[in-house]
Amino acid sequence: MLEVVTVVVLSITAVLTAWCGFEASKWGGEMSIAFSRASSARVQAASAEATAQAARQYDLTIYTQWVLADEEGNDELVRFIEERFTDEFAVAFDAWNTEGRSARGPFAMPDYVPPGTVEAEKSSARADAQFDEALANNQRGDDYSLLTVLFALVLFFAAISQHQTREWGRRIFLALSGVMAIVGIVTLLTFPIKL
Repeated sequence: MLEVVTVVVLSITAVLTAWCGFEASKWGGEMSIAFSRASSARVQAASAEATAQAARQYDLTIYTQWVLADEEGNDELVRFIEERFTDEFAVAFDAWNTEGRSARGPFAMPDYVPPGTVEAEKSSARADAQFDEALANNQRGDDYSLLTVLFALVLFFAAISQHQTREWGRRIFLALSGVMAIVGIVTLLTFPIKL
């Protein structure tokens, strides 16, 4: 009877060990994919931020000229410069004027959103989410790898049980491997599966 139980424990554990190795590999792949997506989103965020910074610089240069023209009282030049405001800056400039120019300038207005700003924020948020997903996938792979080690111990103790000369030694090692197998199976049932 002990021989049959040992063979069953060894067989089931061998299959579960292979399954855990497979799952660890799949989650490792998912981790790599998520890290790649996070990296791509970071590049997109940097590109969009560069676009936003260039737009800010352009608007700042034009606004500086407007301030100088306004200070000199050159209304014709003021109107000429205002016609060259970007749409995004014009909205903030109008809001600033409407509020009586009480804020520190149009750039301080919440209405000022240069092109690329929203895209940069979205890409950055997407990169953060993908990075977090990659870390979670890495942990899942590690969990499966750790379970593989547990099942390897089950195999070890089941194999040792066969080489015990005393009946009680066989029973102890087989019981130990059985308990560890049950703990491993229960733990395995709580893990997510990636096919």
